[in-house]
Amino acid sequence: MGRKKNKGRPVHGVLLLDKPLNMSSNFALQKVKRLFFARKAGHTGSLDPLATGMLPICLGEATKISAFLLDADKVYRFKCQLGTKTATADAEGEVLETRPYEHITRADVERQLPQFIGDIEQIPPMYSALKKDGQRLYDLARQGVEVERKPRPVTIFQLDLLGFENGEVELEVECSKGTYVRTLAEDLGEALGCGAYVTELRRLAVGPYEGGMVTMEQLEALDEQGEKGNYSAQDALLLDMDSGIIDWPAIRLDADSAYYMKLGQPIQTAQAPVDGWVRIYEEDQFIGVGEIDDDGRVAPRRMMVL
Repeated sequence: MGRKKNKGRPVHGVLLLDKPLNMSSNFALQKVKRLFFARKAGHTGSLDPLATGMLPICLGEATKISAFLLDADKVYRFKCQLGTKTATADAEGEVLETRPYEHITRADVERQLPQFIGDIEQIPPMYSALKKDGQRLYDLARQGVEVERKPRPVTIFQLDLLGFENGEVELEVECSKGTYVRTLAEDLGEALGCGAYVTELRRLAVGPYEGGMVTMEQLEALDEQGEKGNYSAQDALLLDMDSGIIDWPAIRLDADSAYYMKLGQPIQTAQAPVDGWVRIYEEDQFIGVGEIDDDGRVAPRRMMVL
């Protein structure tokens, strides 16, 4: 009973969860939070329940970095079935129409792919978490309401055909934030003249994170094996708080400069780039992120409180 009263422990870091099938991202987040007995946790951009794969979960002060991972590029591997269009563009939705697809060849698919590479525009699906006049689109869609959605610019860096058999297409895509894989599959189906919907979707990478995922089963096994109150095995799975922004320039401050930075004051330093975001360290300890202001100083934006 005492465990429930306690609000959790201050644990800081990033867990690369391999989100299971048929589990919402929020449910996965709450489960990880409980298994780590963490005081604070947040995820970095949800995956649909039907999607699996990388869901970086930020614990403690690492939640201050989660917004930057939302903006990161992603890599997905997915399968789509030609010949069928569904309401949700995936296997969850009702079938809206079927069209012949047997005549389509692998070469036909390859011929259509180049038009989807580079800077493109997508019309977000009705079954998405975007809001229109304060209401989630998927809530409106479930009420049978369809509203106009403006096309949104996204970037497809790479799109590779991995497999083609019996009208099932397997692809891997590297894309910018805001890309809807379901829309990509649907648009490809329209380009082929037969429709398509996603049957499997797996996220392989988020920003600098690739591989090294931990399954829910592994976490549950550690919870069962470990002695109560000892979370050292779980904590060993956590990546450093700055691991998601490791490609940013780094600024290293001495104790005096770091003191003023923690008070919220911008600092002049010869190490600073001319603009953009930076990682800030006191000696070797990560203490936060900053942005170069108009005067060329490093202005603190999100500081870690440890």
